[in-house]
Amino acid sequence: MTMLSKLKGFEVSRYSIFIILAVVFIAASFLSPNFLSGDNLLNVLRQVAVITILACGAMTLIIGGMIDLSAGAVMALAGVVSVLVYKDTKSLLLALVVGILVGIACNRINAFLVATLKTPAFIVTLGMMMVARGAVLQLTNGQNVLQLGDFVIFGQGNYGWMPIPTIFLIAITVLIWYLMNQTRYGRSVYAVGGNEEAARAAGIAVERVKYNAYIVNGLLVGIAGVIFMSRVNAGLPNAGVGYELQAITAPIIGGTSFSGGVGTTAGTLAGALIVGLLGNIMNLTGVGSYIQQIVMGVIIAVAVAYDVWSKRGKAKTVILKSRKEEPPTASPGTAPETSPAGTRSAL
Repeated sequence: MTMLSKLKGFEVSRYSIFIILAVVFIAASFLSPNFLSGDNLLNVLRQVAVITILACGAMTLIIGGMIDLSAGAVMALAGVVSVLVYKDTKSLLLALVVGILVGIACNRINAFLVATLKTPAFIVTLGMMMVARGAVLQLTNGQNVLQLGDFVIFGQGNYGWMPIPTIFLIAITVLIWYLMNQTRYGRSVYAVGGNEEAARAAGIAVERVKYNAYIVNGLLVGIAGVIFMSRVNAGLPNAGVGYELQAITAPIIGGTSFSGGVGTTAGTLAGALIVGLLGNIMNLTGVGSYIQQIVMGVIIAVAVAYDVWSKRGKAKTVILKSRKEEPPTASPGTAPETSPAGTRSAL
């Protein structure tokens, strides 16, 4: 194999998502003169933090062969409860912890129904989406919670020049990378998503892996809810609509296989940045919100279709290769093999 073919077959496919990210960034800088301004770039970092945190949780589940359609609604519930706790106690730490616990509790229920009762994750999380949305609307009577005071530090504060949401983003991305690449938990998630029955035969506690994956997702959804409400400076019961789709889109764009077993944290981060940059440039150029939804929908469809197509191509290649490697079998009516001495071998 020549060096050029190696570059085409390995390096380009491996780093294509980062090439696309660079192209999107460069194109955005030409489409709007305001894109490269310091304020806009910091705003992008704040905006993309929530999607990236949600995407890391979605990536973990998708790699494990699961999904979460309730992320947006649970994020709203966790964020609003966190806001209410802060208004009552004035404790930022307690508000953050309670928001995380709400996210974990909802995903703990998802895990029980999926892992223990063997209910399809699509149905379970669709139901949780409706329950969480109804719960937050009932809790607030459908009204926004205002006057958050110092709670805005989670979403609007800075540490030096660095936005605090970006600090959360970096810390969580590093944590998820470590969990997925350096721990038994991460290897188990990949194994379960790749082949659940083979993982069980290998001694992996499949149900426990699914529980842990949903708990990690719940922790991230809770944090995302706190940051989102802090950034908008209000407790919005209708927040997060469609965010679960963006959270799924980012890892799929970043190379996570929708059928499970394949995905990287770096690819997910790149996918989230692409989604964030596309949303930002569409806002700067005056693209309507309805058109933005159409664009995101097309991106999801294309990303999943490409994933299915690429896997189908690889499967055909493996099958053809295995057939070529099989020794030829004697057809009916042919003479049996002869030994080196010229005598026929015994049948």
